[in-house]
Amino acid sequence: MNNFAPVFAQTLPLVDVRHVRHVYGKGSGPGLTVLDDVNLTLHDNEIVGLLGRSGSGKSTLLRSIAGLVQPSEGSISFPRPQGQTTVSMVFQSFALFPWLTVLQNVEVGLEAKRVPPEERRRRALAAIDLIGLDGFESAYPKELSGGMRQRVGIARALVVDPDILLMDEPFSALDVLTAETLRTDLLDLWSEGRMPIKSILLVTHNIEEAVLMCDRILIFSSNPGRVVAEIRVDLPRPRNRQDPAFRAMVEDIYARMTARAAPGQPREGLFPDAGLGMALPRVSTNAMAGLIEALAAEPYNGTADLPQLADQTHYEVDELFPIAEVLQLFRFAELEGGDLRLLPAGRRFAAADVDARKQLFARHLLACVPLAAHIRRVLDDRASHHAPASRFIDEIQDFLDEVSATRTLNTVIQWGRYAEIFAYDENASLFSLDNPT
Repeated sequence: MNNFAPVFAQTLPLVDVRHVRHVYGKGSGPGLTVLDDVNLTLHDNEIVGLLGRSGSGKSTLLRSIAGLVQPSEGSISFPRPQGQTTVSMVFQSFALFPWLTVLQNVEVGLEAKRVPPEERRRRALAAIDLIGLDGFESAYPKELSGGMRQRVGIARALVVDPDILLMDEPFSALDVLTAETLRTDLLDLWSEGRMPIKSILLVTHNIEEAVLMCDRILIFSSNPGRVVAEIRVDLPRPRNRQDPAFRAMVEDIYARMTARAAPGQPREGLFPDAGLGMALPRVSTNAMAGLIEALAAEPYNGTADLPQLADQTHYEVDELFPIAEVLQLFRFAELEGGDLRLLPAGRRFAAADVDARKQLFARHLLACVPLAAHIRRVLDDRASHHAPASRFIDEIQDFLDEVSATRTLNTVIQWGRYAEIFAYDENASLFSLDNPT
């Protein structure tokens, strides 16, 4: 069972997602579209991965399938006869009740279903044993490691005998070795047919994890989230990360996720807009400088293959791509076809001293980030050379939700301070030119 990617019989899918769109409203304005025209089917005996960067709507889609949120448009159906398809979910944050023991946490779902106590205990003990926590039934979450807590979360999801197991980045909160152990154990249980489920739908931002675990991978673009590619993984299990075919698939996915839009197609990725509504990630100037220096040094000499760069820097895709795309935004580097290449300005930055780096960064910040240039213009134009942060938050909230607007302004504050194009008083929430360059 499960040695190869499945060949589907002519049966109804477990889940059928059609033209799903999800918009987070702000009370006024157009709202933030996180999913747009997403289609997906899930069949028996397959693990499907939803792969993409933060902001691509993967978790929103998973929660929509679980019935936790309602999509703005489209439909999510379970085509099997009424009541035949059930789902259960494993969260990234473990989501255990700290005042309950392991056994009591696993029993929670069964108790909600009014399963009799003796049956509830029997099934919970079996699930705990299955997931490798036999002997810890009376322990509390605070006594467990992160990996053991996540095993409790998996046991709690499995104990209700779901048809579909939804997993929202279940290994991302764990250290590398713990995540690898839990991932391997889960795959062993799946391959041996020991889990009482028909399929797994997995959200991840880890490309190698997706290739290691999944039979199909759906790649999502960002801003808004759309399915831009579907890849069938026909590698036999257990899969070897060093297998040339495995590495080639990882390379192909990196290339797809960094491909430029075709002429006439909408711009995807981190910065689809070029105005004040450009949402910015929390990428520090230290991270940007560090990646430039790594690119400029041996063995890359200005051009790096992203999978190799990720291995060297120990970044996952969700961490590496925002830094790389910010370097592209600043015209310090170019990201395409799975490679990151320094542009002349990036090479000058790598070779410069501290003061020259700041001056170069300031010029590119004002030229490439409209919000930074706008703040500086306002400060220059005012006789007091002061302006409250609320003035700019109100402006960018015409385009972004409150969380994204705050994150974006905080990012520009950090970049502007480094570039010395303005000063910012955190206590007074006030921009000024008290220390202009």
